[in-house]
Amino acid sequence: MPDESARATGVVFLVGAGPGDPGLFTVRGRELLGECDAIVYDALANPALLEGAGAELHDVGKRGGNTESARQADINALIVRLAREGKRVVRLKGGDPFVFGRGSEEAQALAAAHVPFEIVPGVTAGIAAPAYAGIPVTHRGVATCVTFVTGHEDEAKGAPTVDWSALARAGGTLVLYMGVRALPRIVEALLAGGLPACTPAAAVRWGTYPRQETIVATVDTLVARVAAAGLTAPVITVIGHVVALRETIAWFEERPLFGKRILVTRAHAGTSALAARLSDRGADIVHVPATRIEPLDPAPIRVAIGRLASYEWIVCTSQNAVELFWAELRSAGLDARALSIGPATADSLLARGVAADVKPARFVAEGVLEALQARDDVAGTRVLYATAEGARDILPRGLTALGARVDVVPLYRSVVERANAESLRRTFTEGALSLVTVTSASAVHALVDVVGAAVRCAPVASIGPVTSAAAREAGLDVAVEAAQSTIPGLVDAIVKHFVDDDGRELTGD
Repeated sequence: MPDESARATGVVFLVGAGPGDPGLFTVRGRELLGECDAIVYDALANPALLEGAGAELHDVGKRGGNTESARQADINALIVRLAREGKRVVRLKGGDPFVFGRGSEEAQALAAAHVPFEIVPGVTAGIAAPAYAGIPVTHRGVATCVTFVTGHEDEAKGAPTVDWSALARAGGTLVLYMGVRALPRIVEALLAGGLPACTPAAAVRWGTYPRQETIVATVDTLVARVAAAGLTAPVITVIGHVVALRETIAWFEERPLFGKRILVTRAHAGTSALAARLSDRGADIVHVPATRIEPLDPAPIRVAIGRLASYEWIVCTSQNAVELFWAELRSAGLDARALSIGPATADSLLARGVAADVKPARFVAEGVLEALQARDDVAGTRVLYATAEGARDILPRGLTALGARVDVVPLYRSVVERANAESLRRTFTEGALSLVTVTSASAVHALVDVVGAAVRCAPVASIGPVTSAAAREAGLDVAVEAAQSTIPGLVDAIVKHFVDDDGRELTGD
């Protein structure tokens, strides 16, 4: 039989996933997710961290009261087995692995099995959730110490080991993890230990997520307030005079789109830009692309690139066209000459070291045509128009009228993303959508095709008049239309819509 010790052994990385906001995930953690073979993740690890992961996924989330939750012994055995198969394993744990996360127990199991491992700390919810609620856990002159304690003790230990009376007298800030069900007992013990009933307290549910909810009370009213609000795990509870500082430094819940659930249907280029901009303004993003970009046969564009010197103008009107066109240029070892484009397309080109000669005032085909009509060097030229299949013919017809010879070369088509059909339908039927963003007529058609009549249940935010016309024709309620047909313009219009409705003043960018 082969020597067991001679088998290839991988490595396990115990990685803190942070409190929820993907922006708080560490650089080291992202590097490891991108190069690992397997990910073993907790229930509190934000699913967004797993998007695009090429590794095999193992859900071992522990969910309170669920008999199907993974047992710790089974988790230990799983990560040991995966490593012994020669795999690089990321054990993704909510918050920090060593702060009430049983990461040290998993490290002990790995050490006993002689499996190499590495610890990657994460931002713990006990600091992050209060910070996102505008509550510092320490503050000069208010609290010079902070105590982190679990409200869910191991029942196998028998009698409680936390001395709540001592904590009541300790002063400073008390931060409770996992203490919702035990909160009445904990509050009773703290009050019995001498903690003043009027001490400020707060409970923060889903801290750092767009659905964050914060309840502020005093120690003697906290249990009733939490029950009335129906707060359930995950909740971080903060007790101490620092809670009063929330009145002046709350920030996360003050963002203009906080509490708004917005569906982003944009596919491929610009997806992260739209979602990120909306998220930065506080929106709860549901990202389910209604379409996907499908590259066409590259032979026609390769022929055009082969005679690139014969073109005086190259016109691209979308980021997708630039990306595909640029890929063919690079493969041919060539560079672009002159392009007429919108700002996002210009940015896409500038990232590749190419500056545009013409950028229109209006970022639609009509705007491009207007910009070229104002020039005296278009007539008699040859134009390569790299575009999408089925694009409107306004631009080539207009250029031809100006005396140019136009070669239209489709690079891609936008097709319905059938794989997302069920997810999209469920998103609409479950309701609670504040807005649905659409950035093209094809996205509108795809939504109607996939979702059906339910698509009319939520108002629409359109990137511009062409998209709005398609939406209205489909019977959709266009509540928002961007003044400029760009991602920043769409986001600004959405913010203005909700700020005006809520009567709040928009501050900052």
